[in-house]
Amino acid sequence: MDLTAKDAARMLNVSEERIYAWIRNGTLPSYRVKDRYRLNRVELLEWAAAQNIKVAPEFFHENRETNGDLLLTNALARGGVLRDVACTDKASALREVCARMRLPAQIDRDELHDVLVAREALCSTGIGNGIAIPHPRSPIVLGLAEPCVTLAFLRRPVDYRAIDKKPVSMLFVIISTTVRVHLTLLSHLMFAVQDGEFRGLLDRQAGEELILAKSADIERRVVQAGKGREASR
Repeated sequence: MDLTAKDAARMLNVSEERIYAWIRNGTLPSYRVKDRYRLNRVELLEWAAAQNIKVAPEFFHENRETNGDLLLTNALARGGVLRDVACTDKASALREVCARMRLPAQIDRDELHDVLVAREALCSTGIGNGIAIPHPRSPIVLGLAEPCVTLAFLRRPVDYRAIDKKPVSMLFVIISTTVRVHLTLLSHLMFAVQDGEFRGLLDRQAGEELILAKSADIERRVVQAGKGREASR
């Protein structure tokens, strides 16, 4: 799922020159393959969220699957909201969340914890502004039939080695079924956390119904905007 600099520019609504400038100064994660730069789509989405850069709406239409318009909202409804998660650090936060998540009986919670910790060892999923998005490196590693996203409010903020170096107070744990579903979930979530009203609900730890309703509203608007731009081409 690698992107060219041109693809990245289109996704972020900036010029290719700006993309190359970010690459050259080491700001934007990239890889060099045969004298050409490539960017990982997931890493780009995470980076954009940390920089408060919104992804072009067309991206959602390109990655939409059947009934995917409310993919995040439906996944959140399955995963639910956890409150007052006891923890002293990142590891204990992940352990407690894994123990309390709504998961099918066949899912090994210890295995889930292990893959989340392994993912964090590669690079922190703390995207800034008190939010982290733990997820397995391989979206299908656990074999869920449907994706789920669990929102966990921590009892106290913990050091997560987030990109902005601020402590994290809430986690969105993503468990996907395919790479494409993972990308769509992640991109919808990135838009949601940049929405002022949605962020306000998170900051005051609003009820699950309010959070789901706002998530649905954001997903409908963003996907519709993507479809509109595609139709006008």
